[in-house]
Amino acid sequence: MKIKDHFLSQEIFELEETKTKGVWKTYPIPANLSKYYESKDYISHHQDSGSAKEKLYKFLQGFNLSYKKNIIKTYANNNSKIKILDYGCGAGEFLKYIENDFETFGFEPNQDARNAAKSKTSKTKIISNLDEVEDESFDAITLWHVFEHVENQEEMLSLFYQKLKAKGKLIIAVPNPTSYDAKYYKEYWAAYDVPRHIYHFSKNGMENLISENKKWDLLKIKPLLLDSFYISMLSEKYKNSKLFWLKATIRGAISNIKASFSCEFSSLIYIIRKN
Repeated sequence: MKIKDHFLSQEIFELEETKTKGVWKTYPIPANLSKYYESKDYISHHQDSGSAKEKLYKFLQGFNLSYKKNIIKTYANNNSKIKILDYGCGAGEFLKYIENDFETFGFEPNQDARNAAKSKTSKTKIISNLDEVEDESFDAITLWHVFEHVENQEEMLSLFYQKLKAKGKLIIAVPNPTSYDAKYYKEYWAAYDVPRHIYHFSKNGMENLISENKKWDLLKIKPLLLDSFYISMLSEKYKNSKLFWLKATIRGAISNIKASFSCEFSSLIYIIRKN
């Protein structure tokens, strides 16, 4: 399947299924991949603008942040204060929201985003290398739309395993290319986001990936309900649609309704336990 980088370069990339059925990889991966993130509009480096669009985004973001925090409280249960690492924390919005409830750490490789995260948080330790923390340190490690950006996934899964406490939780959220909105928008589906998204995980693909690794046990799969609307909005914009916001609202709602029966939501959260 051929996909265009609608967001930035307009270059064409291909998706090829990996040895894990239901997981696809973007080809080719540019040697200068960091340049494909260099845009003020890229959400990981998003800054406040004060516009009406930004205020709506912040309102919906608040719902998502609360939802994510409750997942941690439910699954990373611990008698003492939960110690959590947000891997790929971007500009630090999630850490800012949770740092009064947990002992928080953030890892972010991009220096500008890392500096933004440091400026937003007061209790969180922002690190640039996981060697800065001891093994078996964390009750939970979260990756909110980050795992699809990671090329050396087997190596990183081993490192996460090393840094988690016994029975610690790895919480991964990724887009789902077998959702209704992905099938509807096809090559315009914004969550392909090539080449920044190196891997693409169907629900079955992620289940296969976890089952192949005996160190992990999949506990629960949960939806990110608002993602269908946001992804549909971007997809409609890539198609140069008129009334893109209205069409995206309708398409996102249809996607969630269909997924309530199929469980194929636009984005899925995988709660995984260290064995």
